[in-house]
Amino acid sequence: MHGKASIGRTNQLPMQKREFLASMLLAAASPVAAQTRNTIAPTAPVLLTITGAIGKPNRGAFDPGFDVLMSKHGVAFAAAYAMEWKRLVALPTKTIEPTLEYDGKRHRLRGPLLTDVLEVAGVRANGSSTLTLRAVDGYAPTVTWSDARKYAFVVATHRDDQPLPMGGLGPLWAVYDADHFPEAAAKPLPERFANCPWGLYHVDVRAT
Repeated sequence: MHGKASIGRTNQLPMQKREFLASMLLAAASPVAAQTRNTIAPTAPVLLTITGAIGKPNRGAFDPGFDVLMSKHGVAFAAAYAMEWKRLVALPTKTIEPTLEYDGKRHRLRGPLLTDVLEVAGVRANGSSTLTLRAVDGYAPTVTWSDARKYAFVVATHRDDQPLPMGGLGPLWAVYDADHFPEAAAKPLPERFANCPWGLYHVDVRAT
């Protein structure tokens, strides 16, 4: 009895080992697996999801049962980079002081550059690549990578040193200092921020 059990086990081990190695090879061959194996998956609530032309995804494909708001906004993806608050605020920050349309006053906005945020996700972009900036209400203007650099868009996390709240302009706002650029400052105040969605939660990058 013990002998038969022993023979059976020794016959199973090579098969199990072969199956294990085969599964590992398949996983390594998968583009998503190859890109994500050295990245850190989020461990806290995600504030910003980056999709499209990215090189360092840290989460898998769109799941309509999990990504419900994205589903309502017609978003789908094979892989994405999910960014938490702590990763955002760990990046170098830039402070701008535009006059805001909501009260006609200058305010101090602070956050990392949008291009720096996207580079964390390994974005592959050139000057004409497009960035669709999607807000929680579905508003989704598109800017080019070159304009995001030219106008120094920031992903604002704070206004006047206070975190931007959900239900207000936050927790994230893609915005630039319109006062600093004559072509923007010449527009009526409400028109200066047409490409600046507050409540930002998704950026889709399309390389050209």
